[in-house]
Amino acid sequence: MANIYNFSRNALLKRIGLAPGKKLIVFFISAVLLTIPLGYVYNSVAIILFVLYSVLSAQKQVFSLRFPLVLPMLLFGLMVLSVAWSIDSQNTLKALSKEAPLLFIPLAFCLNRRLPRRCVHDILNNYSIGICLYCFYFLARAVVRYVYGGGTDVFFYHELATNDINAIYFSALVSVALFWFLVKKSKTFWNYIALLFLLAFIILLSSKTIIIIDVLLVVSYYLFYSPLKPWAKATAVIVFLGLIGIGGYNSKIKGRIVEEFRPNIEKAGTDMSVIHNVTIHEAWNAPNFHQNDYFNGIAFRTYQVRIFTEMIAEDPIFFTGYGLNTSMEKIEEKGNEHTVYQSSDENIGYNKMNFHNQYVEAFADLGIFGFLLVVALLVINIKNAVKSKDFVHIAFAIVMIALFLTESFLWRQRGVVFFTVFYCLFNGLLPKDLSKINHEKNSHNRSGRFFRITSL
Repeated sequence: MANIYNFSRNALLKRIGLAPGKKLIVFFISAVLLTIPLGYVYNSVAIILFVLYSVLSAQKQVFSLRFPLVLPMLLFGLMVLSVAWSIDSQNTLKALSKEAPLLFIPLAFCLNRRLPRRCVHDILNNYSIGICLYCFYFLARAVVRYVYGGGTDVFFYHELATNDINAIYFSALVSVALFWFLVKKSKTFWNYIALLFLLAFIILLSSKTIIIIDVLLVVSYYLFYSPLKPWAKATAVIVFLGLIGIGGYNSKIKGRIVEEFRPNIEKAGTDMSVIHNVTIHEAWNAPNFHQNDYFNGIAFRTYQVRIFTEMIAEDPIFFTGYGLNTSMEKIEEKGNEHTVYQSSDENIGYNKMNFHNQYVEAFADLGIFGFLLVVALLVINIKNAVKSKDFVHIAFAIVMIALFLTESFLWRQRGVVFFTVFYCLFNGLLPKDLSKINHEKNSHNRSGRFFRITSL
């Protein structure tokens, strides 16, 4: 009966022109990744098609629940359980659909055959070319807006990537493509152009965290991973740092970095009102704030960690959290208690902003077990990255660890899809030794008169 069922499913796939194979898996995974910057509906459709194909083409002997892929599913399971103790069960239920990729994407990878590295490279290549096209579109869009009187701001930060996509999130997407072109062997002329173009685009996006991490990673690659000769490595590092220095000095990133260290009091605005720049010490200790108090990035995240510790002390949430996607209610209460800047018609108040820290967000919403699961995902990811010596995987792992300190990345649909797909792609692929053996067997079989292709 099982054989008949499998035959009927394969026959159905062949009838609609989707015969099971690695090329289709590469296509569907590439489609999921390349629809992330588009509207949520396009990305959701791509995920549904990938999962549906995986279910229809699944075979009993192929299915494997591998430990790294189980972890994101466990995190989603904890999110579902949090409905039972959530302080706002309706809000938690609503958020589950957004977090569903944590369950369905790893499940789809478990249903499919483990991918060899050459398939992963094909996906990375497709993805990187697509990201280049997105960047070109955003740059052309900025030029048009500038011509029609938009000002130079259209070339930087959220104005360049759009508020919907978010410059920081898009910087993470561009970074993976950047590192793929950086490590790609036998680069063509257009590969070098794409590398420089993506590097310039990341500077224009002006995400401090991403730029700093990417610069350190590129320098590390040339010093420790590049096959270049020592003199060529030194030259590459000097040229690279020179380009970054020139680009950074002439972009908005300079102002955003200076903003973190500006004096405590300064004049601002046409009415010369006094803006007080909150220090880290004040952010952690001041009992109350005023409407003219300004938090830079470091001070604001210090304040948020502070109010989280207050929540832990006041409410019994250590083991359970408040429930998925419900800590915003408590953040607003704390913002009102400490009288931070409130929302206006033009600006969002500090009491309306989430934790901007994935570790704190997971702890506040899901308790200690949610926090530990997030940490476990990152530890497994970086451990396997170092073990594989795959620099793109290493770069992805380090970028995620750093970005989780400044963004609630997994609590946003684009973030959770991006992280989950690449996490499963890198941590669920076929080991190098088995991939090499199977590749040699396939090559040998193709040269024989009668052969049977080895399944990967």
